[in-house]
Amino acid sequence: MTVSFPRLAARTARFTLGIPRNIAVAPDGSKVWYIRTPDGVTRTGQLWEHDVATGAESVVVDPAALLGEAGEELPAEERSRRERSRESSAGLVDFSVDDTGRWASFALSGRAWAVHLAGRAVTELPTVGAVVDPRVDPTGRNVAYASGGGLRVVGITGRDERALVEPESPTEVWGRAEFIAAEELGRYRGFWWAPDGGSLLVERYDEAPVQVWHVADPENPDREPAAQRYPAAGTPNAIVTLWHVGLDGSRTEIGWDRNTFEYLVGVTWTPHGDPVLQVMSRDQRHAQVLAADTSSGSKRVLRELVDDDWVEVTSAPRYAEGGRLVTIEDIDGMRRVVADGKPISDLTWQVRSIVSTHPDSVIATASQEPTEVQVVRFGLDGISEPITAGPAVHGAVVGGPTTVITRSALDHPSTTVTVHREEMANQITVASEPPPLEPGVTLLHAGPHALRTAVLFPRDHALGSQRLPVLMDPYGGPHAQRVLASSRMFLEAQWLADQGFCVVIADGRGTPGRGHAWERAVRHDLASVSLDDQVAALAAVAEQFPDDVDTSRVGITGWSYGGYLSALAVLRRPDVFHVAVAGAPVTEWRLYDTAYTERYLGDPNVQPDVYDRNSLLPLAEKLVRPLLLIHGIADDNVFAAHTLRLSSALLAAGRPHSVLPLSGVTHMTSQEVVAENLAVLQVDFLRQNLP
Repeated sequence: MTVSFPRLAARTARFTLGIPRNIAVAPDGSKVWYIRTPDGVTRTGQLWEHDVATGAESVVVDPAALLGEAGEELPAEERSRRERSRESSAGLVDFSVDDTGRWASFALSGRAWAVHLAGRAVTELPTVGAVVDPRVDPTGRNVAYASGGGLRVVGITGRDERALVEPESPTEVWGRAEFIAAEELGRYRGFWWAPDGGSLLVERYDEAPVQVWHVADPENPDREPAAQRYPAAGTPNAIVTLWHVGLDGSRTEIGWDRNTFEYLVGVTWTPHGDPVLQVMSRDQRHAQVLAADTSSGSKRVLRELVDDDWVEVTSAPRYAEGGRLVTIEDIDGMRRVVADGKPISDLTWQVRSIVSTHPDSVIATASQEPTEVQVVRFGLDGISEPITAGPAVHGAVVGGPTTVITRSALDHPSTTVTVHREEMANQITVASEPPPLEPGVTLLHAGPHALRTAVLFPRDHALGSQRLPVLMDPYGGPHAQRVLASSRMFLEAQWLADQGFCVVIADGRGTPGRGHAWERAVRHDLASVSLDDQVAALAAVAEQFPDDVDTSRVGITGWSYGGYLSALAVLRRPDVFHVAVAGAPVTEWRLYDTAYTERYLGDPNVQPDVYDRNSLLPLAEKLVRPLLLIHGIADDNVFAAHTLRLSSALLAAGRPHSVLPLSGVTHMTSQEVVAENLAVLQVDFLRQNLP
């Protein structure tokens, strides 16, 4: 029996299962460890090892062998953590390795485990409660883990399990990242080991000030709604502090001006200096990089970062070899690597993340062409040396003399993972499922802003043979790119095109990779700027392919911010867009979280007019085009209230529309049956309304 593309895409996690991930390299470069599923359809991640000298690969940890027929059971805390990181896999999804390369620790089924990497001996550690994020210390002596609101530690051999810190109230949590850090600041951890393994820095947060919302399960009315603390725009955040905690349970608070700097953005603790933390103001226009004195709890200001719009959150600042402070900062319109206050990357590169630091250089990912991501060595002397090249998206992990390069390109259906050491290069096996189709992507620079735009026609379409309806398929908002030089990015778009559409994906202003001014063009005006750029991209495609697209038949579809943009399109520009499918849309920004929303729109209590201009609710009476709203009822990121409030406003205005609620579905639609039927329903709705 043939499996449909939507079902196969869901089964393979969009063809990512079987690709090595969470790669770590031994300090001496002799071994590479990574998580990989055994094939392209099994969701259970295993821990693998690659021997650099021989190229041999072997399984270190197989969850099936550890759990047997009992299978995996995830505690609620771990499910929440995976939702924040959009993690849909099972088995091993993360692990930590000590600095000697002897021991690794990981969580599995809510329990903590340790493995002696050389002997392959796996041991379940004695723990208390549901285990979250167990991490072995750099010396390989102890494993710390979060559980029940506290932080606990156990010896690597299973001895002396004990609590280090415990909560004093039901709203207090130690050792875990609060909602905003994990959802919007890219920080998923809540504790950090000292380089000598003798103590830790531990986050403590208290959610008492945060309002309580509820996620109901209407399909099962006998179940109580799940209560969740959700910091919506303009309302209080959790109170976050940082503590130095000794293995004897002693603790000292690391002090900073929390009234001014509410957010704890990042923490690093390397052998090259004191712990470094970055804190940021609630309006995100001012950040400080601080060095912490763990004995006294005092701090020194190392860098002041100020921006009229917002300070961008990137790789956490850190001390590097020689005690140099390495940061990423926006200087002269571009994001740059900065060492001790001096930019070492030039203005031709938009830096994306720090890979590793070295005595004479910093290795980072960066872009000159925004659809490509390269790995670049930025020397302290100001000389840039690209390590990768070509139209592709690259990443890297470095350990000693070994560098692992990941590459995803338009000319290859999957990702390649290559281990480089001196003159030797070995491929790590990629076991992903081969896609049943090959995207035919044309990349354009569209309109006056040279919007990076992808155009896909049905694979059997001959140029000039007929004019097809257009389907815009954007995300189109901050912090996400859809148009990248990677074939896997366009598999679903090609399937949509094969249903009889010209599919257009455009990254407008506000999306990453194109410098300071480009990202900040959406400040206070997400709606107009994002929508104008989609209109401009459509016009450019029509000009490029006048005999292949029919602009009298234009649909638009998207999820999350793309859902917002899709609904906005038919509400504001029915002259251009004739039908929309909006999945999990943000319809009223006052209902979305603090950090993301206030970064772009400010405080709703101070600037209510900005929120009104960017809300979909006041536009309800303008709907004259078919609109399908789709929302997971269990979504705890973009709550279903967004869709329900827009639907209520449309009903009050007498505007017909369709709503598809997804029972038990969160912000991710990873279930096979849901994904397959959802794709078919969307295509049917578009076809019915684009005759």
